Amino acid sequence: MIRHTLLASLLLASFSLPAGAATKAPSDTAVKTAKYAVTTYRKDIVDTLAKLVSFNTVADKTIPADKNPVHIAFKEALKAEAERLGLDYTDHGWTVVIGLGQGSERVGVVTHGDVQPVDPSKWKKSPFVLDRTSEPGKLLARGAEDDKGPIATALYAMKAIRDKGVPLSKRIELYVYLGEESDWQPLVEFLKTHQPPQVNITLDAEYPAVTAEKGSGLVAVTIPKAGAAAPPQGEPYVAEFGGGFFITQIPEDANALIANATPELEQAIRARGAKQEGMQYSFTWQGSNLAIKAKGVSAHSSKPEDGVNAVSMLADALAVRPWANTTAGATVNYLNEMVGTGIYGEKFGAIAYRDSFMGPMSFAPTVIKQNEDGIEVQINLRRPQGKSGEQLTAEINAALAKWQASRLPLANVKVRVNEPWVQKNAPHLPTLMNVFSYFTGMKDPQPIAIGGGTNSRLFPGAVSFGPAMPGKVYTGHSEHEFITEKQLLLNLQMYTAVLVELAK
Repeated sequence: MIRHTLLASLLLASFSLPAGAATKAPSDTAVKTAKYAVTTYRKDIVDTLAKLVSFNTVADKTIPADKNPVHIAFKEALKAEAERLGLDYTDHGWTVVIGLGQGSERVGVVTHGDVQPVDPSKWKKSPFVLDRTSEPGKLLARGAEDDKGPIATALYAMKAIRDKGVPLSKRIELYVYLGEESDWQPLVEFLKTHQPPQVNITLDAEYPAVTAEKGSGLVAVTIPKAGAAAPPQGEPYVAEFGGGFFITQIPEDANALIANATPELEQAIRARGAKQEGMQYSFTWQGSNLAIKAKGVSAHSSKPEDGVNAVSMLADALAVRPWANTTAGATVNYLNEMVGTGIYGEKFGAIAYRDSFMGPMSFAPTVIKQNEDGIEVQINLRRPQGKSGEQLTAEINAALAKWQASRLPLANVKVRVNEPWVQKNAPHLPTLMNVFSYFTGMKDPQPIAIGGGTNSRLFPGAVSFGPAMPGKVYTGHSEHEFITEKQLLLNLQMYTAVLVELAK
């Protein structure tokens, strides 16, 4: 394990750029074309974004994307935009390719047009109408940052290059895939017969550039009805517990029902919950039962530190007394004893670890839901290099076995551990760093690792380049997704300059 970590660290070290190496200015042509783009198309890009986010391109489990009427309509809108901007368009079903120029040498821009599920009740306006007014300076909508904002930006970067007649030695191709959030297999199959570009950037993560991504994973168990304790006579017990929306979102909602509750118990739970930063609670009495609703802050599950996990916090707020192992009570016990309010798996046996470049493994409960067998608890993990999948899986199973031996048997146990990814060949990385440094003023930018996974893994030499700035909260997958107008226009300048530099 030590040798594996050292080797991977050495591979990553090859991407560390010497101090000052990333301060070289882009070419005069790149800078002038970027400035033209932002001056000419600052309004048009927002209007195009408004068109793109108007389509509810959440995956429908019953209809493949290439047969989904909404996805087909979205592609028609993309086609119309491409033709209006003087770009060519090819529909490959799950993937469309929008191009500029000719040539066997190509530069790929990888994006996706599908979006994550959304709760409309949490938005000031419809999440599928670009809200330009509720929060001045922000453009709010599902997909504004992940990933329709980048699509609109790439379109106008290509348009500006075309307008200025920049001589290109390579063809530029914008890939828009319609299953990134739900099903990668159609893209895998597509790339078996379609030759991808030789040079690629993905617009689906963070700056300065992403050269490593953690491996995603899942630990799902069902706290069963069968084998659970009977409700204790006359004593308080947890009758219901649930929360979360989808697996890759840190949940901002959770709920519990305490049977045979007392005013003193309510006060104890209130007092414990009041100590939790970022949480809000409401309490309602239903006879002798106390209903509790918890509200935290949603975030992308790859960045649990950006959210406040309502599921973990509500379980912790209930830790004011021992609970009988009813199905719901055992769920609370499992969360408190195995996860707690931490985000790195510190309480789950010996699974916690970190890598010097990729950081710590994150470990966050995201969905707690009733099923026919009991209550299912889904925990989303994002793991760095440094442990084999076999070792981590064994450690997870050992921790589960130990808990079951002291509490109760679990049902429907699922453990999935995917591999982290490291880009080992990105010769265009210095170009990205030059452009980023020039337009942001940040000196000596260095590539980073992220917790999320992008389609960079499927394209030769691909690294992610934005759209989120370092140190800023990534709002994709949250119920408050937006991109600022300022960031949208900064992205337009950087994407234009990068494409000029890579394709000229």
